Amino acid sequence: HLFSIIMSDWTECLKFGINLTKQTSEIILNAFKQQKQVHLKSSQADLVTETDLRVETILKSAIRDKYPVHRFIGEESVAAGECVELTDSPTWIIDPIDGTANFVHRFPFVAISIAFTVNKQVKAPMEFGIVYSCVEDKLFYAQKGRGAFLNGEPLNASGQEVDISRCVVVTEIGAERDDLALSTMTSNIFRLLRIPVHGVRALGTAAVDMCQVATGGADAYYHIGMHCWDIAASSIIVQEAGGVVMDTDGSPFDMMSRRVIAASSTAVANRISQVIQAFPCRRDDEDQCRCICGGKGVNSV
Repeated sequence: HLFSIIMSDWTECLKFGINLTKQTSEIILNAFKQQKQVHLKSSQADLVTETDLRVETILKSAIRDKYPVHRFIGEESVAAGECVELTDSPTWIIDPIDGTANFVHRFPFVAISIAFTVNKQVKAPMEFGIVYSCVEDKLFYAQKGRGAFLNGEPLNASGQEVDISRCVVVTEIGAERDDLALSTMTSNIFRLLRIPVHGVRALGTAAVDMCQVATGGADAYYHIGMHCWDIAASSIIVQEAGGVVMDTDGSPFDMMSRRVIAASSTAVANRISQVIQAFPCRRDDEDQCRCICGGKGVNSV
């Protein structure tokens, strides 16, 4: 009986999160074609706008009003110096605009990503995940044990199990632009194309990238250097669609590690883990109360 009550509570949270996401997306859509004031965070490719900050503030405020004891990990809050910390309390992991560079340039893949986790879940599936690709009007969501959906229709991974040469793989170059990161990421793409895979794609938003695996439109996704708010929501969407997620070294998925492979099957994920390499990444939960941007704030551009 207690279990059913808990599940019902998380279902209520999921429904609230979906409604809030759709409402808040109007702010993004209204600003999409307008001129933006852009700031830099960790690199020339790591951007933030006033809309990012506004959307995160609205999301957190609305959730806090509804669920006062719940906690948050938000991209822009962490960039401002808040802790990356999971506790046993229900925690909302928020990326207000995944694909800020897309948003700035009006490239039409821009998403709100929200994950919900309890009891310090970093390896197990989240309780639920929501990814709303605003310009496309595509709402991906999943709840643990209850399937994954796109605009209400069930999602299923491609089912590709063995032949990686028939796969489409999605990845990103990401915001890490030092020589080691760039050489590692570009050489990974080179090695995949030499297998050869059918193709390598990039949409500019990790959350939407990973959801392509859940739709069956892509067979795998991998990335090194993203953050927990980029992939937490889409990780459960992939798993509930029948796919798998793991670390790039083949070990169990850990959303704080900043490394991930999502794939249609364990065999495909393992094959990719044998091909790609990772560059060193500091865990999101290392030195928990630290600023992702190195404590330097943001700089106008």
